[in-house]
This record gives sequence, C-alpha cells and structure tokens, in this order.
Amino acid sequence: MLDAMQERFGVEEDLSGITIAGATDALIARMMLEKNGIPASSENITALLDGYLSFLGERLSRHRGRVLPGIIRLLDALRERKDCVVALLTGNLVRGAEIKLSHYGVWDYFEFGAFADDHHERNELTRFACARALEKHGEEFSPENIFVIGDTPRDIECGKFIGAKTVAIATGNYSRDQLAAHNPDFLFEDLSNTDHVTSVLLGE
Repeated sequence: MLDAMQERFGVEEDLSGITIAGATDALIARMMLEKNGIPASSENITALLDGYLSFLGERLSRHRGRVLPGIIRLLDALRERKDCVVALLTGNLVRGAEIKLSHYGVWDYFEFGAFADDHHERNELTRFACARALEKHGEEFSPENIFVIGDTPRDIECGKFIGAKTVAIATGNYSRDQLAAHNPDFLFEDLSNTDHVTSVLLGE
C-alpha cells in the first residue's frame, strides 16, 4: 500500500495515526488519502487499491510469513464435517485475499466470502456473507450458528454486529488481555490444539 501511494500519488506515507488492524483495504485507502489531503474519491481510492494489488504478489515473496499453528488442521477438520460451512470474511479485497491465501496454500478451503470490494465498513460485510451463504446453500444461517473468528477487536465487533458467536485468537497485534476486554464468546491463545478448539466451539 505504501508503494502504491508513492507510485500513484508521489507521497511517502508511513501510516502514522492510521490503525490498519481489522480495517478493510478500502477504508485504509480512504484514510491514507484523507490524511495527505487528497480527495477520497472513488477514482482515487480505486487508483490506490489497483496499485496496491500490482505490488502485492512481489511483496509477499520478500517476507518470511507463515501459516500459524493449527490453521491447516482446523480447516481440514471443518471441511470434513457435513454440518459446517467454511467461509472467508475479510477486510481484504477479493483479489488481494486470493493473492495472499494462495501464496500460503489456503485459498481453496473457503467456499465463498465477503470482501472489501463489497463495502468499506467491516461490520457491513457480515450481511454480504450471510446473503451468499443463503444463495449457496438455500437456507438462512441463524446468528447463534455463525462463528466469526479473528485476531482484532474489530473482528469481535463485526461478529457482535449480527449476533454471531465471536472467537478471538491472540496471535496478532492484540494480546489476550486486550481481546478479552471486548468480551468475545471464546478466546484462544492460538489454534494449535485443534481437537480442543473444535470441541469447545462445537460443544462436543
């Protein structure tokens, strides 16, 4: 995103004063433009995000990222269950999510999703996710049967927005205590103990 800001608008941005954790790409772009006195028009936001996507794949190869403990086992376990649907609700653009998750080999686990292309406000993405679940499976998923999993307070807020069960994971920039202050329904240090996580979430 910083590369795109430099290329498209000639601005060296450092993200100071901008909280990106849990924000959508569209909102981050809007905040970056406004901070630098550039109109947050749809044209400028699109230009910045297009630039971001053009840099993303090459940038990923420079960083030593990894899939966190328990993720693959949990995704495998959930995919095998006939009573579970695995979807992606993310602040990433759909193309950005595909680039990132394909890089780490987990993109194909998700049946459908809701993305920053749908709305710049994260909470609104839950409505898109529920609508796509209905479209794909022909039934409405009641909030008590929906689990929103994430590692930021915004993820917890997003789940609460529709009355879903919220699952906080302390593997990101927020500590266990910081996440606990937002009262998630479930809180895990990480997902390494897959059997325990699934049994707690599914009440088994």
